[in-house]
Amino acid sequence: MTVSIVVVSHSAKIADGAVELAAQMAPDVVILPAGGTDDGRIGTSLEKVLAALEAASGQAAGAGAEGTVVLTDLGSAVMTAESALEFLENPAGVLLADAPLVEGLVAAAVAAQGGADVQAVRKAAEGAGIPAGQPAPSAGGTDHLESPTSAAPDFTGDFELVNQAGMHARPAAKVAGGLASLDAEVTINGVDGASMTGLMTLGAGKGTVLHVEAWGADAEKAVEYVGGLVEAGFGEP
Repeated sequence: MTVSIVVVSHSAKIADGAVELAAQMAPDVVILPAGGTDDGRIGTSLEKVLAALEAASGQAAGAGAEGTVVLTDLGSAVMTAESALEFLENPAGVLLADAPLVEGLVAAAVAAQGGADVQAVRKAAEGAGIPAGQPAPSAGGTDHLESPTSAAPDFTGDFELVNQAGMHARPAAKVAGGLASLDAEVTINGVDGASMTGLMTLGAGKGTVLHVEAWGADAEKAVEYVGGLVEAGFGEP
């Protein structure tokens, strides 16, 4: 794995719990919590955040680390993370994600597990907070492809959900995280395929047919990726 993740929260319990949840879906990704103050109170600690960033970089270095994505909960956590960057030798390798903590972390972790680069991992995190029907930001921060509505899709596919629980959180994270690493814009039943939140709002249960449309250099790969996950039942009963 090449991208590590740090979770900054005002609560040590929240940070630890979020990391534990994400680790279930991304066991090979270095994900470290930096929650609460040094004396166990609610708040943030510059020392904790800095230590986590340095540890994340060091632990992932053996696997050829190329960056770290930081997720935060409340406003002052962002300021603490930004302050920590000033003390790092290579702050350019650390990206702050403007994303919901839990949904963004899960999506980012799945993307990192799939081998996405640091920009794509941040995009996956931020895509988790995009309302249904709106496109997620591109990995470079600007739209790198035409709007999906401006031209016919390059590739399409229709796949019936066969797993009992349908499109719940884990499958949505797998789909969104994997698509974030591809050079393609994808919609699934009209919502952004790279948005975990958008996919969950579909309420797609077993037997629902997912209509996938994709644009871009990796459009065919994106459709095949979604189809493979769906047809395998996302590894679930």
